[in-house]
Amino acid sequence: MIVKVSQRRVYHKIAELEIVLPDNIKLDDVSDYLNENEHLFVDRLDNKMSVSEYEYGFGMGIGADWTDKDQEGETRFDIDEEKFGGHL
Repeated sequence: MIVKVSQRRVYHKIAELEIVLPDNIKLDDVSDYLNENEHLFVDRLDNKMSVSEYEYGFGMGIGADWTDKDQEGETRFDIDEEKFGGHL
């Protein structure tokens, strides 16, 4: 008799950075502004991600309000003082 024993372990990385937005950007326009100005964060975020350490688990509940449990990756923005955020 042959029995197959399998195990799956999940590891994640998280990288964060801050961007100063122009004063004239309204909360409802933050997502559009960031999507139109990816050059402000894409390379910097990639650089931070490359040096970030792997941690065991999905990373849900760590830092930002991660919500896409069925996705392999997630990008979001948060404005803490306004308690406002969303997905990019």
